[in-house]
Amino acid sequence: MPPAGGTRPRIPIARKLILSYLLIIAVTMAVFGAVGMHVIGTLTVSEAQAVMKNNLNAAREILAGRLSRTNDIVRLTSDRFFLKEALAAGNLAPVATELVRIREMERLDVLTVTDPSGVVLFRASNPGDGGDDRSRDELVAAVLHRRTPVASITLVPANQLQRESPALAEQARIVLVPTAKARSRPEAEEGSGMMLMAAAPIMDARGELQGVLYGGVLLNRNFAIVDKIKDTVFANLAHRGREIGTATIFLDDVRVTTNVRNEDGTRAVGTRISEDVYRTVVMEGRPWIDRAFVVNDWYITSYEPIRALDGRIIGILYVGMLEERYVHMKWQTVLIFLGITALGALLASLLSYLISRRVTEAVRELDLAANELAGGNLDAIVRISTDDELQDLAEAFNVMTASLKKRDEQLRDYARMKIMESERLAITGQLAAGVAHELNNPLQGIVAYSHLILEDMAPEDPGRAALLKIVNQADRCRGIVRGLLDFSRPRKPHKRATSINALLNETISLVEHQAVFHNIAVTRNLQEDLPTAVVDPSQLQEVFINIIINAAEAMDGVGSLTLTTRLRSDGETIEIRIEDTGHGVSEEDMPRLFDPFFTTKEPGHGTGLGLAISHNIIHEHDGSISVASEVGKGTTFFIRIPTGSAEGEPQGGEPSEDTDNRRRGSRSGLVHSGTRA
Repeated sequence: MPPAGGTRPRIPIARKLILSYLLIIAVTMAVFGAVGMHVIGTLTVSEAQAVMKNNLNAAREILAGRLSRTNDIVRLTSDRFFLKEALAAGNLAPVATELVRIREMERLDVLTVTDPSGVVLFRASNPGDGGDDRSRDELVAAVLHRRTPVASITLVPANQLQRESPALAEQARIVLVPTAKARSRPEAEEGSGMMLMAAAPIMDARGELQGVLYGGVLLNRNFAIVDKIKDTVFANLAHRGREIGTATIFLDDVRVTTNVRNEDGTRAVGTRISEDVYRTVVMEGRPWIDRAFVVNDWYITSYEPIRALDGRIIGILYVGMLEERYVHMKWQTVLIFLGITALGALLASLLSYLISRRVTEAVRELDLAANELAGGNLDAIVRISTDDELQDLAEAFNVMTASLKKRDEQLRDYARMKIMESERLAITGQLAAGVAHELNNPLQGIVAYSHLILEDMAPEDPGRAALLKIVNQADRCRGIVRGLLDFSRPRKPHKRATSINALLNETISLVEHQAVFHNIAVTRNLQEDLPTAVVDPSQLQEVFINIIINAAEAMDGVGSLTLTTRLRSDGETIEIRIEDTGHGVSEEDMPRLFDPFFTTKEPGHGTGLGLAISHNIIHEHDGSISVASEVGKGTTFFIRIPTGSAEGEPQGGEPSEDTDNRRRGSRSGLVHSGTRA
């Protein structure tokens, strides 16, 4: 009776599990005992038919793959230069040996070249025969009409096979074997050949048709294909000493290649399909999947039509499996089913109690640990050894608590790191502002007076060139200070149409007289017709100087420096490659190469800002910069910049000398502060 208050009594989970097990056992025994035999029989047949349908799909894919391979061989050969050159010269004699070699190497039975009207010029399978018109052949005609490669299974008449190769004609000839239940047919033999055929146009450089190349593989007595289907689909399975799987290709209703065996063990080539199957597959165009008597035994069979290029049904693809194996499997399954059912009922009754106890204990421990975790105890651990999903759940729970604890520690560490990094950047900003304030005034004086001297100096004065370099370098010194400020407060680039080649040459002229460059060979591979790019030349020159100076220092003043420019294939991106033969960058340093303040130089020889600023400059130009390096062999920087114009900037020509001098110093100067790449 329910207790007072009308509430239901609480039933333990162990009792619920036991009652559930017993109910399942009773229902299972009743249902399985009534319908088991019928279901097993029906499912066995259905499974056999489904397997045969899948096997037929696999066989079709194997056959299609061989046809595709033939198509690839013909198509690629038709596009080879030696063949086009020979046709253009009107003489195929120099390429005859190569065509014969290709046919033999690729295991083609036919490889033939025709002229643009379809007249045969050369047969690799029968070099002495030619001159016949093949324009009425369905594949050749399709290529002549479409100017594109085509491939299909096709029928080749006996007289045409004779011209392609007398040996092929003999291979294709099959004597018909009288077969029970086959349709009436007056012929005594079949002379036509079923071939995997492909044809492709041979086009010259102007897109004009020079001829047609066609090739193929004869299926008649080509046992390699059907044996591959059998080995792939049935994996050499055997039943009581007999191979269970077979495959066949029919030309019309005649087996032209097969691994179905006669009583004497020979292949049943020339035997024919039953009239019922022929009517369904060939005349009605529908697949046949059913049991059938094949030559000398019952098989679970699957047939489907083989169609030519124009859709005509010219043959049948067949796979079959011994029915005896499925009958044996059916009775084995029934006996195993009955034994398992009886044994399972007994074991389920005996083990249900033990299982329920183990489950409830594990669930209880999980419940307690979950409550501790909900209360904030991240050290809660569950120890369950049940070797099942409950143990997996306990291990996952333990991993979860450990992950939560680790994540909590990582978050604290990450917060501390970010705070320290922010403080460091703030100090750097303050330092940069102080340096700028202290150095800007004297630098302004140097720049102003050097410009005044330059303006008063006669153009032909021999000291003008040296003074011009002093002006430029003074501007660059002013840019050192501004570079520190730009790193924390970068300015937008002042873009204009600029010759990248000229900018690279100017950069080299600025640094090549330094002592570190005296023993460095500089090679320029600059594309002559390179279009201009809309960039800030002073900023981009700063990037070049940073990388080039770093390269010279990495080579210790001895080596080679290669500068390469090119327009990428998209027509909208210029690539600058700067390659040195220095000591390279280690693999562990590569990920940090563009980090601010990271440097591999000795203390006092770099701030670690050069490559970081270079990265920012290239990014502001909507470009990219990357590095490839090998320790001991050298480093290559790849800079890619779009050629697109900048809104509001002039688009033509180079700036005047004075304008360029005033802008060049805006970002240059952090020459020695970058990390070596």
